[in-house]
Amino acid sequence: MRDKFLSFSLPLVGAEEIDEVIAALKSGWLTAGPRTRQFEQEFRDAFHCPAALALNSCTAGLHVALKVLNIGPGDEVITTPMTFAASVNVIEHVGARPVLVDVEPDTLNLQPDAVAAAITPATRAIIAVHYAGHPVELNSLRSIAEEYRLELIEDAAHAVGARFEGTPIGSGTNFTAFSFYATKNLTTGEGGMLTGSQELLDRARIVSLHGMNREAWSRYAAGGKWAYDIVEPGFKYNMTDLQAALGLQQLRRFDRMQARRREIVARYNEAFSRHAAFLTPSSRSHVENAWHLYVLRLRAGELTIDRNQFIDEMTARNIGTSVHFIPIHMHSYYRDRYGYHPDDFPVAHTAFRSMLSLPLSPSMSDQDVADVIEAVLDIREKHGRRRMAA
Repeated sequence: MRDKFLSFSLPLVGAEEIDEVIAALKSGWLTAGPRTRQFEQEFRDAFHCPAALALNSCTAGLHVALKVLNIGPGDEVITTPMTFAASVNVIEHVGARPVLVDVEPDTLNLQPDAVAAAITPATRAIIAVHYAGHPVELNSLRSIAEEYRLELIEDAAHAVGARFEGTPIGSGTNFTAFSFYATKNLTTGEGGMLTGSQELLDRARIVSLHGMNREAWSRYAAGGKWAYDIVEPGFKYNMTDLQAALGLQQLRRFDRMQARRREIVARYNEAFSRHAAFLTPSSRSHVENAWHLYVLRLRAGELTIDRNQFIDEMTARNIGTSVHFIPIHMHSYYRDRYGYHPDDFPVAHTAFRSMLSLPLSPSMSDQDVADVIEAVLDIREKHGRRRMAA
């Protein structure tokens, strides 16, 4: 057993990030400024985005997207129950109604047919979440959005670096929101990026900073003018140069970090796919999975313990895990407000009861990976059902 607890997802931060943050501190520009703009430009170029806007969270990006698209009271937005609450909370924030539909059994992404069946005259948009880093079926959802004249917003909190049919997530003209939270594939501690067409991003930039027609960067830099105008009531959602300093260096090591994630996933798959007790994550051939999460599912009837007990056993072996996610319709606010029952979305509910996320981070050593595999297989050995000989 390990002597030291292995955290579920430690970020990989090195001397380059530390030096860049120190340089930002010494520059005298701490809030949104030159490094934030540089990070936007380098992110845009790295993932072939039409335009990019750095924000303080992915949640802010989703909220701004809904506001820019004028979605509000009386409107419906279709999304998934298999996501973190932020994806759905923002719909409530603008006064619209979230409409949940079930997910696909393998990827746990939105079922396109269920999306189409849920459309009503009040439907205005789809928020598609790229769950665990596996892209949704974008072609199907784009076709549905076009047919019914809906807005398609992509929640790519898990999907930086993912590709659909060879095209990077975020390279489309529709709004796509990314997360740089501490556990994400690319981190700024807290932070996010909103991408989309230049026209959409021009409006989003105003909405994201108090509704001002000019940023502090242009007002306070050398030769800047003090006057500004509030053209609409906006929000305080900007990223800081301290966060962007982290992001710039994370972006430069991103390909190496992703390669390490794929190495760990390959070792997990090789170890677990041979055992009937486990269902390893799916990855369809026409996508490149970002592998933000490694979600292992326990097959019903193959173990004498349930998912919660399995997690307890992992903790006892000093291995951190998590669950992604408690489905939205099972949280008290949404359950009570909309009268949901757990089995209203049976695929999501069944998956939730069997899933746990294993440690997955480029900061993990080979020994860390071996310790996770040993712990999982040891629990299976001790708690697997014994089959009677025929």
